[in-house]
Amino acid sequence: MKLKLLSLLVTLSLASMGAQAATPPVTDKMIENDAKSTGDVLSWGIGQEGQRYSPLKTINTANVNKLLPVWSFSFGGEKQRGQESQPVIYNGKMFVTASYSRIFALDAKTGTKLWKYEHRLPDGIMPCCDVINRGAALYGNLVIFATLDAQLVALNQDTGEVVWKEKIDDYAAGYSASAAPLIAGGLLLTGLSGGEFGVVGRVEARDPMTGKMVWVRPVVEGHMGKKFDKDGKESDNGISGTAGKTWPGDLWKTGGATPWLGGTYNQKTGLAYFGTGNPAPWNSHLRKGDNLFSTSTVAIDVKTGQIVWHYQNTPNDGWDYDGVNEFVTYDDGAGNILGGKADRNGFFYVNDAKTGKLVNAFPFVKKITWASGIDLKTGRPNFTPDGRPGDPTAGADGKKGNVVFAAPSFLGGKNQMPMAYSPETKLFYVPANEWGMEIWNEPITYKKGAAYLGAGFTIKTLSDGPIGALRAIDPKTGKIVWEAPNNAPLWGGVLTTGGNLVFWGTPEGFLQAADAKTGKILWKFQTGSGVVAPPVTWSEGGEQYVAVASGWGGAVPLWGGDVAKKVNYLEQGGSVWVFKIPK
Repeated sequence: MKLKLLSLLVTLSLASMGAQAATPPVTDKMIENDAKSTGDVLSWGIGQEGQRYSPLKTINTANVNKLLPVWSFSFGGEKQRGQESQPVIYNGKMFVTASYSRIFALDAKTGTKLWKYEHRLPDGIMPCCDVINRGAALYGNLVIFATLDAQLVALNQDTGEVVWKEKIDDYAAGYSASAAPLIAGGLLLTGLSGGEFGVVGRVEARDPMTGKMVWVRPVVEGHMGKKFDKDGKESDNGISGTAGKTWPGDLWKTGGATPWLGGTYNQKTGLAYFGTGNPAPWNSHLRKGDNLFSTSTVAIDVKTGQIVWHYQNTPNDGWDYDGVNEFVTYDDGAGNILGGKADRNGFFYVNDAKTGKLVNAFPFVKKITWASGIDLKTGRPNFTPDGRPGDPTAGADGKKGNVVFAAPSFLGGKNQMPMAYSPETKLFYVPANEWGMEIWNEPITYKKGAAYLGAGFTIKTLSDGPIGALRAIDPKTGKIVWEAPNNAPLWGGVLTTGGNLVFWGTPEGFLQAADAKTGKILWKFQTGSGVVAPPVTWSEGGEQYVAVASGWGGAVPLWGGDVAKKVNYLEQGGSVWVFKIPK
């Protein structure tokens, strides 16, 4: 009997191994080719550069009006809000994260649920901007995502079983994580969230198969980088910047600057690009200086973990203009590798991707009050006198500084919603918003796990007209080639394709497609809830599919003030939709 039982166990074990081996591993080469391969979507950004461009053209301007839903899957339960996830697709499976740190594996053709993992969250989590998650990374036989209690979880793609789990940091101190990890140079690169709680921003590199640390690069000046050998032994890897140079006193110890949106990577430069968030606290009068490397783009050598260059979009940020927005690299056609970034502060920047040198900078929103422009020689903004919130210590009671009206609001000319770039049209497609805020500064002291702002605010509309607009922007000239206005603020990402199409969603619930050259809307579909996520596309069996998650939420209804009141009729939800043209 014992022999029979042993034999059965061996047989089952071998069968299990065979089942797991049925899915070919996702390799570095496959990830490097993600932007060109059309049968899958292996990374956030549809390629490491983050262009969100697919060469697929089965669906095009001539037939997109025939696009119909194939299936829809509900994320279920009561957790129906804030669906900002970009699905990844591989080997006939779709992996899509959902709010409250959940992930689903679905049959990509039918929508059948294959498995679900629901992360057990503690009661004390403190996410700034809703219970969202933006997606997962694929590597080997694993699907890897971050959780709101600042952990990384790696699951077997076939079974959903946990292979490894690693803690990023202490959620009780305000740390959290929601961005999709980046695979670059065989490493798993992640940032973290929590800048509103005075945490210290950093980028971490891990072995994607084990979760073991390889290097850590802080992005607040003065903190020591670390590297780890194969046995996990830690050693110093150089201080970020120059200690004590751009931060007064001890404020660098709680400096914020979290890279909470994730990064991009360019194979030719060997650099990973992460945008960094606001310095802490918001009250800029407490922290005289530029406060590196907050509100910046930092370019990190993935092999060494060293910062090769940085460019600061908003020195001494006093408006919460996080610089986390994605740095999307592209070839300008003249042999130069450039990167475009639509910043929260309302300016669009073009930098040399190898050196960080500023090439161009121009507004992509209509109203900017904090600066009159960007000096192309120095790279620094021309600050507007009296555009900064007042010093509270200069007030009569020392409790509230002068109130200023600032545009854009801290919700940004563009926020988390990723833009797209088409190498065919040579245009960026930017989901932009027009809004402002009243903002003032207040005294503040750091307390672990407590909000660390030192400011008050009210988000304001600028007019009775549309707030959002998808804008096609020429990075060379700064010209807005076309725009598609939207009543509510845009909060979802963009996809563009070889079929001369651009896809994006609206809070009103529509996924829609337009001619990428003219902006003429050619198709739309009501998903039942607001779309605050980026669409993707792939091919299987000679057919092209388009998918998007739907579920209103995110920062706008939580922080949006008068704007939140304007759009409070929008309904929450939680689902993913898949479309194709029927044969």
